[in-house]
Amino acid sequence: MQAIILAGGKGTRLRPYTTVLPKPLMPVGDYPILEIILRQLKQAGFNEIILAVGHMSHLFEAFFQDGSRFGVNIHYSFEEKELGTAGPIAMAADKLKEDFLVMNGDVLTTLDYARLMGNHKARKAAATISTFNREVKIDFGVLEGGKDNRLERYIEKPTYHFTVSMGVNVLSRDKVLPHLPVNQRMDIPELMMKLHEAGEPVMLHHEPCFWLDIGRVDDYQAATEIFESRKAEFFPNGK
Repeated sequence: MQAIILAGGKGTRLRPYTTVLPKPLMPVGDYPILEIILRQLKQAGFNEIILAVGHMSHLFEAFFQDGSRFGVNIHYSFEEKELGTAGPIAMAADKLKEDFLVMNGDVLTTLDYARLMGNHKARKAAATISTFNREVKIDFGVLEGGKDNRLERYIEKPTYHFTVSMGVNVLSRDKVLPHLPVNQRMDIPELMMKLHEAGEPVMLHHEPCFWLDIGRVDDYQAATEIFESRKAEFFPNGK
């Protein structure tokens, strides 16, 4: 199986950490977060990886090389300009298999990647989005006004629940490439909506798992603590 890992961003929300290292190379416990992802993908049966890189690309090449020490075959796709989260897919069009996983390089999760791929194929989807139920607590009183600014509701420190994208998706090559302009910026949400508007089946995949995007400083710090205390959950078949 094949996966594209998006690792070309500058990680501005994680500065000053990312002044020296690109975000996917930030250490979580004993490993860079991207190495954790590679080891998980290998365990799930993915043996071909395309790293979409741009910012500090030489560091990725120096650390991961051809992927042989991780048991995978790594190819590199280089961005000369920022192409968003969907634009790099078009750059790798000549290397793509019919169904492939595309994910962010800064995700810490116990998601079953093989199950996700199997679900996508079974449903014959154009795209499948992994989802997570996220709880957001508001530390203020939330006001809802009505006509003439009259108070309608006053909710003290509410908690809201949202279904969010995990940044892990499966795409079908022949369905998505017609919607991807070459060498132009596009993000995954725009691609998904283009597929939906074209009548292509875009499916949601949910399963009980842990998930954390390490894009913010507090989430990065939490990720390190969680990974160290629950390492067996992230590597169920060993390192």
